[in-house]
Amino acid sequence: MNQPPVALVPRPAASLILVRDTISGMEVFMIRRSEEADFVKGAHVFPGGGVDVADASVELAAYCEGLDDFEASRLLGVERGGLAYWAAAMRECFEEAGMLLAHDERGEYADLNQPQHVEVFAQWRESVRAGRATLADLCREQQLRLAVERLVYYSHWITPPGRARRYDTRFFVAVAPTAQTPSHDNSETVDHVWIQPAEALERHRRRELHMVFPTIKTLESIANFPTAEALMKFARSPREMPLMAPRVSTTREGRKILVPGDYAYAEVGRLDPDGKGAAVGEIIPGAVVRLSDKVRRITAPNPGFMTGPGTNTYLLGAGGDIAVIDPGPAIDAHVEALLAAAGARIRWILVTHTHMDHSPAAALLQAKTGAELVGMPPPPFGNQDQSFRPDRVPAHGERVKLDGCALRVIHAPGHASNQLCYLLEEEKLLFTGDHVMQGSTVVINPPDGDMRVYLDSLRQLQGEDLAWFAPGHGFLMDKPQEVLERLLIHRLMRENKVLKAVRGAGTATPEALLPVVYDDVAPGLHPMASRSLLAHLIKLKAEHKLVEALGKWSIA
Repeated sequence: MNQPPVALVPRPAASLILVRDTISGMEVFMIRRSEEADFVKGAHVFPGGGVDVADASVELAAYCEGLDDFEASRLLGVERGGLAYWAAAMRECFEEAGMLLAHDERGEYADLNQPQHVEVFAQWRESVRAGRATLADLCREQQLRLAVERLVYYSHWITPPGRARRYDTRFFVAVAPTAQTPSHDNSETVDHVWIQPAEALERHRRRELHMVFPTIKTLESIANFPTAEALMKFARSPREMPLMAPRVSTTREGRKILVPGDYAYAEVGRLDPDGKGAAVGEIIPGAVVRLSDKVRRITAPNPGFMTGPGTNTYLLGAGGDIAVIDPGPAIDAHVEALLAAAGARIRWILVTHTHMDHSPAAALLQAKTGAELVGMPPPPFGNQDQSFRPDRVPAHGERVKLDGCALRVIHAPGHASNQLCYLLEEEKLLFTGDHVMQGSTVVINPPDGDMRVYLDSLRQLQGEDLAWFAPGHGFLMDKPQEVLERLLIHRLMRENKVLKAVRGAGTATPEALLPVVYDDVAPGLHPMASRSLLAHLIKLKAEHKLVEALGKWSIA
C-alpha cells in the first residue's frame, strides 16, 4: 500500500545582507555558489546557511554582545533559540566571505587587514569551516565578542513545499566592517562582488547573474535606499514582518512565483497545498476553476477599470442540481460557458446585487434553463439592471437550501442598497459580490451608495465565523477578518482626511476637497473617487460633524 509522502520540515537557516557606502551609492556584498554546491548551484547569493548545533551553545552565547536569547527569540517570534540565528549568520559570513562581525577589546570591529592578523584569521576561518573549531573557540582565543547588536533582523523566508531541500531562513542586514577584506572560500563559493542592488537586478535581467527568488526580492526591497544608514534606519524601525513563503503557480506564460500580497497567493495555497505548481495563478475568462468539491468559478470576459480581471460567476453543486451566483454581464460567450459547465442542471440563479456587471445575464440564463431567480429587486437608478425580476426575495438570515448544501443570506447594503452576501457555512466561504473586492476599495456612489450603512455592514461581518471571501472580482481571499479591519481603518482614515481638509479650508466645495483628500490617488481615478467623497460628506453631515450650504462644506 502506497504511503503519502512525509512533509519535509524546513531546516533553520540564516543569511546576512552586508552593505557599504561608496561614492556612487550603496553596495551589497554577494558571493557566487559553486556549480557543485548542494543548494542553488551557481547562484549569486548573500552569505548564509543552516543553523548548526554549535550556534546555539551556551558558551557562544556568552560572547554575544548586546543581545541575549530571550530578546532574540522575541524578535523572531520563536519560543527559544533565537540567538542561534544571529550566530549562524555571522559564522556563515566568516566561513564563506572571510568577514567577521566581532568587536575587539576597544569595542570596534576587529581589524583583520593588519599583516599580523591576515594569516591567523585565515587559519581560523578554515578551521571553523572544516568543523575543527567553533566560533566560541575563536572568540575565546582571540579575545573577541560577536557584534550581534549590529545585525538587524530584516525578513523571513521559507522554501516552498515540494523542494528536495527546504530552509526556514531569517535574513539579517548589517554594515560591513571597513578594516576587513572579503574573499570567497574557493570551495562552496567561487566568486564575490560588491555591487549596487539596482545593477545586480539589471545584470540578472540580462542573464549575467543567476539569482534565486528570495535574493531578487531582497535586492528589490533595498534598491531605493541611498545609503547604508538609511537602510539600517528602516530595518530598525517597527514594522510588520510577514512570513515570505513563496508559492509556485501556473500561468499562460509559464511558471509564476507568488509571495504574500500577490492577489493569487492565498487561492494557490488552498488549491495546491503540496506546492506542485498545479494551481493557476491568473484569471482566465471562460476557464473553469474548481475551488472545492462544491464550488467552481468562471470569470466573464469583461475586464476593465471597474471590473478588474472580470466578473466572477460561481457554480455551486457537487453533481446534482447547480446554483449560479452572479451570472454576470449579458455576454453570449459567458452564458455559453456557464451552460457548458452546468447546462440543464442549473436550478437557481442567485444575484448579489444588480449593477450592470453582475446580473444582466440572469434573464438569458433563466430563458435557457428555467431556473429560479433569487435576489433583491433593482433600486430605481440608472446604473442598475432594471431587467432583473427575482422570483424570490430572500430575507436577511434566511437559508437558501440547494442540492447538498445551503447558503445563509446576509443583507450587506452600502455599496448597493440591495447587496446580498451568501455564506456557505460548511466551508466558511462568503460570496461577497462587490461588498468586498480584491485589490481596491469599492466605490460608494450616492444616492444608492451609503457610507455609513456600508461601514455598518462591514462591522456586521466581523461577527461572522469566516475563513474565505469569494469576491465578485479577483481570486479567493483568506484572513477575512484582517481584510475587514483594514477596510474599516482605510475608510476612517479617509474620513479623517476629509475633516482635516474642511477644517483647513474653512469652507470648501467637493471639487476643491477632492485633490486634497485623494492626494494618494491618481488623478485619472478622481471622477470615481469624487463619488466616495460625496458619500463621506453626506455621512459626516448626518453625524452633525459637517454642515453644507450652497454647495460648500464647513465644520459644524
